[in-house]
Amino acid sequence: MSDAMPGHSAETNLKVYGAPHVVSYYASLDYVTPCERLLFDSYIKPGSNILDLGVGGGRTTAYLAGRASSYVGVDYSAAMIEACLEKFPGLEFKVADAADLSIFQDESFDTVAFTFNGIDMLPEEARQACLKHIYRILKRNGRFIFSAHNPRAILVQRNWNRERLRQIAHRFSGGSAWLHSLWFAALTSARFAFALGQSAGASLPRMLKRLPSPVFWRGEGNLGDTAHGGLFTHYWIPERAIDELTRLHFRFERIVGNEYPQPHREFTTDWYYYVFAKG
Repeated sequence: MSDAMPGHSAETNLKVYGAPHVVSYYASLDYVTPCERLLFDSYIKPGSNILDLGVGGGRTTAYLAGRASSYVGVDYSAAMIEACLEKFPGLEFKVADAADLSIFQDESFDTVAFTFNGIDMLPEEARQACLKHIYRILKRNGRFIFSAHNPRAILVQRNWNRERLRQIAHRFSGGSAWLHSLWFAALTSARFAFALGQSAGASLPRMLKRLPSPVFWRGEGNLGDTAHGGLFTHYWIPERAIDELTRLHFRFERIVGNEYPQPHREFTTDWYYYVFAKG
């Protein structure tokens, strides 16, 4: 499902991801999120053959390669692959478009990972081609783990550290239990009010942008993303993603929100992680 976005295209995205400052930024990242760690540990057996699709600057490389007997990182940005080769000279990386994975033979991988919402950078036809290739190169019952943007994420939550507030309350209470409770209640109220203001300020622009858009109501489509100066980005709600992949014979297994270990919610989850198996 396509929505016109003047000045944005798949070619625009490739230019963005080849820009030196963008490559440098992604090459500096070396973490996996709690959500990714959960799914990698749950669904990737040690000694697997792993394809890290849309590898970027190698953010997930160390973690995934540590679970693999064979690891390959792929990205369509040659500059990103150069950065990966510099960081991990002993590992295999290839320049390839996710929509054309013909360099890999059928049933080559136990796991294909496509993190950081990389699949959302693909136009509709390219995404369909990508999914068909992933199905082809996965082994029987192999897992496809990926994340994708949620178009209905219009509420921005601002959390705070309650334990930090307890420590401050303890410092000011002088050892008195009732003063500690009083200080903690006052600090919590003040912090809640501040977070509420922050959330409202961040949520309003999203509401103004997304609520009038057919993408919000339809549950799928393209929206402009201001990241790195502007990206062509696809968004889809879980029902749409699950329907699209099951039509291509994938078997749905799990969904987790990016805010894990907190539960995912329709209007606050920025993106979802999905696990599908080759049926």
